[in-house]
Amino acid sequence: MLVEIPRTAARPDVPQITAEEASAAARAVIKLFEKWNLTDAVAREILGGIAARTYARWKTGDHGRIDRDLATRLSLLMGIHKGLRIVFTDPERGYAWIGKPNQAFGGSSPAEIMAQGDIFSLARVRSYLDAERGGW
Repeated sequence: MLVEIPRTAARPDVPQITAEEASAAARAVIKLFEKWNLTDAVAREILGGIAARTYARWKTGDHGRIDRDLATRLSLLMGIHKGLRIVFTDPERGYAWIGKPNQAFGGSSPAEIMAQGDIFSLARVRSYLDAERGGW
């Protein structure tokens, strides 16, 4: 006999990312994409397929409203950056790693994986780096 498991209540006591924090993360990610040598098209896909005009505004500092999905993507990207800084003592090697083919990703580069557009691809790269740095 199947028994329905009761749903858990929302956790309003858990703080959400503020608009200021999301905007700061967006500024950092724009700079990070430059360091990773990503094209605007790839960057937009990593951010969930945002419009070219929206991304152009982001590059000028106008981030507008950042929804939960986008805030989660920004958080994952900052985690990827942190992982790279821990794994690679030379920041330039970490930046270059993003564009290089990797056997762990079936010969695709981490940038290609992330550019698949889904949030799970970002989480996959983040999890890989967490495992590499011993973050489990």
